[in-house]
Amino acid sequence: MEFRERKRILFFGLPWTFTVYTIGEEMLNIKRGFLKTVEDDCYMYKITDVKLETTLLEKMCGVATIICYAGDVTNPTIELVHVKNAKAIKDFILKTSEEQRLKRRTLNTYNLNSGDTDDIDDVDM
Repeated sequence: MEFRERKRILFFGLPWTFTVYTIGEEMLNIKRGFLKTVEDDCYMYKITDVKLETTLLEKMCGVATIICYAGDVTNPTIELVHVKNAKAIKDFILKTSEEQRLKRRTLNTYNLNSGDTDDIDDVDM
């Protein structure tokens, strides 16, 4: 499965920009520009968290902004700005990024300690 979506302007949510987001099972690709084209890729297994933001104007136009927090060197925060079907895309990114981490056997080492000190006593040091 793959999502292909354009960045939209807030004037009725029309796709009049030259930014294309392609979200696949292994890679997230952002292609920007008309005269000068810039492509940015991020592997899905690097995405650790996803946030959905919707302003009042975005709600009226039927679009939203997805923010992906990734362990990517070039972009630690990737924003998919003013996209339609944002909830479905966000859910796809969350599910697929977790599947790719399991497939690659990648360990996310953020927040290993949940704050429960009772669990620490059970570990043999």
